[in-house]
Amino acid sequence: MHYNKINKLLEKIFTKYGLSIQHSKICSKALINAELVGAYGHGLSRMKMYCDRIKKRVINPKPKIKIKKISQSISHIDANDSIGFVAADIAIKTLIKNTKKTGIGMVGVKNSGHYGLSSYFVEQAVKKNLMVWCFTNAPAAIAPYGAKKALFGTNPICFGTPSGGKVPFILDTSVSMINRGKIRVAAKLGHKIPLGVALDENGKPTTDPIKALKGVQLPIAGFRGSGLAWMVDILSGVMTGANHGGKVRDPFDDFKGPQNVGHLFMAVKPNIFIGSNYIKRIKENIRIIKKLPKIKGVKEINFPGEGTKKRYKKNMKKNIPIPKSIMEDLRKLNAF
Repeated sequence: MHYNKINKLLEKIFTKYGLSIQHSKICSKALINAELVGAYGHGLSRMKMYCDRIKKRVINPKPKIKIKKISQSISHIDANDSIGFVAADIAIKTLIKNTKKTGIGMVGVKNSGHYGLSSYFVEQAVKKNLMVWCFTNAPAAIAPYGAKKALFGTNPICFGTPSGGKVPFILDTSVSMINRGKIRVAAKLGHKIPLGVALDENGKPTTDPIKALKGVQLPIAGFRGSGLAWMVDILSGVMTGANHGGKVRDPFDDFKGPQNVGHLFMAVKPNIFIGSNYIKRIKENIRIIKKLPKIKGVKEINFPGEGTKKRYKKNMKKNIPIPKSIMEDLRKLNAF
């Protein structure tokens, strides 16, 4: 199905579930972007979950979002249990405004929810010639190093900067071996997951996504990944006033209350120290790395963000495939 048609369907569903037209457009665009970049675990597969949470009143479709100005550079947002896309959209726009004024900015968000891909929001600020960092916590999935119970989320870290070219440098990575969305999609479609990314409830390696969701996911680089997950929990949870320490609710399984996810966005003007030299230097940096000798089978060394942009352009030229089970979800939501 063409992405424009899907976009209209998603807008129709969100407005039916009580979101304003403006908020429906924000959410739909973010979900379509996930499909176009190939991040299917953050795309249409989550639509039913968002609607279920709105229906159960644990996502507020008509939030009264408050922005508290701490200083010219810093703002604190209470998202009032809004859908995460809306909270993040307001946060990134506030961050851009703050940073343009003073050269450095920070926005903390509490009482939010899952907002999909960090890179989608970070790119908006990078396009305004800013260098950006983004952190968000998530439901328990990773056991802290040395523990046998999941507590940290997959807690993505995202960094973006202008590259001096048309494609921005954007690194968006979870601190787990595989993001949880991919495991959920595999479970929904009846696929296996790679060995070495998760353990079942008994601590045994598994390729069964359902057993993985009941067990624990493995962090990248052992104790280092666990440490990064902890860092993100402090920055986006402890610091902002959001839930932390394993208290973020699972959006698919826990309807007892709102998630209260926390986000932290930070930005600087990249030319703050060296003026117009920044673009010259980042281009030089990328050029040096791209010229390195390549291992067998590698035609080109890509910087983070290049592969994503290539997938986006390729997918823009064709219809978005919708698996049968997800199409059925959309039908149940009365999209057709």
